[in-house]
Amino acid sequence: MPILNSNFTPTLPFKNAHFNTVYRPLFMKDKANYKRKRILTWDTDFIDLDFSIVGSNTIVLLIHGLEGSSLSNYMVTTSNELNLNGFDAACMNLRGCSGEDNLLLKTYHSGKTDDVDFIVNYLTENYNYENIIVCGFSLGGNMTLKYLGEYDNIPLKVKGGIAVSVPVDLTSSQAELGKIKNKVYMNEFLRTMKLKLLEKAKKHPDFKLNKELLLKATKFRHIEKQFTVPVFGFKSSEDYWERASCKPYIPKIKHKSLLINAKDDSFLSKQCFPIKEAENSDTFHFMMPNYGGHVGFISSFTGENRWVEHQIVNFINKKLNIIP
Repeated sequence: MPILNSNFTPTLPFKNAHFNTVYRPLFMKDKANYKRKRILTWDTDFIDLDFSIVGSNTIVLLIHGLEGSSLSNYMVTTSNELNLNGFDAACMNLRGCSGEDNLLLKTYHSGKTDDVDFIVNYLTENYNYENIIVCGFSLGGNMTLKYLGEYDNIPLKVKGGIAVSVPVDLTSSQAELGKIKNKVYMNEFLRTMKLKLLEKAKKHPDFKLNKELLLKATKFRHIEKQFTVPVFGFKSSEDYWERASCKPYIPKIKHKSLLINAKDDSFLSKQCFPIKEAENSDTFHFMMPNYGGHVGFISSFTGENRWVEHQIVNFINKKLNIIP
């Protein structure tokens, strides 16, 4: 599909990518309206879903980013905007992200789409929705696009997918995140990941964690070497990045889908802008606003500041032809 035009024109301070990135989590305080349901998984664990229901025949499954949750501001504002436009929402808390540690040693990673497939099938089998749409942010967006391109048996009720601020190429994006310009973000990601791994080590004594090396970790690969690689059976961090990236799956996506990546997103490398893939696809749409930062897209200090949320609803209405 041709590249979609963007009309996102923020005021001056929000044209700064870092300002736009940090403003949403620090200063946007929207109220969530959730009802939680704990879903027991096939492997004796659980996944917490937070529903926001208005009685629609369409539900949007929202998936948060790295170390986020259903309470991340972009999840709250998107579920609220969907509700205002007549759609139900289900916010998926990835394992270990709902405020309560999951039972197993395994948690989640960028390419762990079996959990997405499980929840989609749960919604299909246990609810009477006519339409299901998957929508992910950052890491959750990578999972969304990978799921749509990876699975051949996606339920017919799934009509499409939307992804925002996605590092579609993990090899290059992790290198980008490791640069000095992103040090503050990296430190925050590592801080919460370290705390969770220390808790895992207490609960699972057979898990051999080198706490000294963990506390010294300054890059994702340091965490991956101790946890992601051995626990999930990857050969190396490089193997993980390659196998978990959604970019190779984009040409295989058969459902109508949308990716929104801001050109000024400091998390993303040039490989994370799949222009050729969009141009060669009949189903994959790509939008590249000049501004927006990473899952920011705030335009001013006043107003509703729902540009990206409006794009999500607009895609559902006009490209997927679903109007409640």
